[in-house]
Amino acid sequence: MLPVIYSDEFLDHKTGKYHPENPERLTAIANALRTSVFANKIEWRSPTPVAESPSLMPVLVKAHTPAYIKKVGEIASTGGSYLDGDTPVSPRSYDVALLAVSAWLDGVETVLATANPAFALARPPGHHAESDAGMGFCLFSNAAIAALFALEQPGINRVAVLDWDVHHGNGTQAIVETHPQIAYCSLHQYPCYPGTGRVTERGFHNNVLNLPVPPGSNISVYQPLLEKKVMPFLANFQPDLLIVSAGYDANAADPLASINLQPADYGLFTDYCLGLTRKILFGLEGGYDFDTLSQSVVATIERCLL
Repeated sequence: MLPVIYSDEFLDHKTGKYHPENPERLTAIANALRTSVFANKIEWRSPTPVAESPSLMPVLVKAHTPAYIKKVGEIASTGGSYLDGDTPVSPRSYDVALLAVSAWLDGVETVLATANPAFALARPPGHHAESDAGMGFCLFSNAAIAALFALEQPGINRVAVLDWDVHHGNGTQAIVETHPQIAYCSLHQYPCYPGTGRVTERGFHNNVLNLPVPPGSNISVYQPLLEKKVMPFLANFQPDLLIVSAGYDANAADPLASINLQPADYGLFTDYCLGLTRKILFGLEGGYDFDTLSQSVVATIERCLL
């Protein structure tokens, strides 16, 4: 059984009719999983309600400033607005974003309790959110928060974050790069939004590995990087937990970038990760073509069930 942490409340973060990061993304994934050949091997779990998660706010303020957290809440409570041109906040967005964080924290606890993978099927995404600013569709930095939370758990001394979203996770990197117990690795299109993620960005403790790839790249570009760069970097760090910022917008059909991966390639990505450890939390980031997005999540979870 593979735990998938999901709530219909994640659909209540409203971004507008034409926004690419919309509730239908999750609906497409959930439908694909429920009709998959391994549907009976998925354990659907609801995230811990925010009011019942005493760890949530203390770890949230380790990643984000109190002023920024308050700002998001105030924008939501007064009817909604935009954090930047791409990042809407609707009346329920603050509550939903907190619940998404809760889902990622639940995922950490589940993986550590079972020593097997779990998937946080949550939105809004998080890897662009910096400590004092939301951007790029992201409100709170889910992966970074989850990594900080994991370090509070017994026996966890090192946590690695692998970000295979097509965009660089500037927010995750900015929050974790000062922590010697957290490593961050990103494969991303360059040039592309948000313009960060150069190979020269190595973190404060040589704990960051950025691998920009040019537009038009396919699995023949990614696979050598995974074998010769990503896996050695992660294996050398020896993480007690691996968190994957699982964005699926590097698919060829995705409208927001120009990388030519196929859904099955994410199964290969997953195999590499499982070769390192089974203690993996996958958490949804980007991916905006419903068909390839849902097929890619299916490929990821299918490999975990083998």
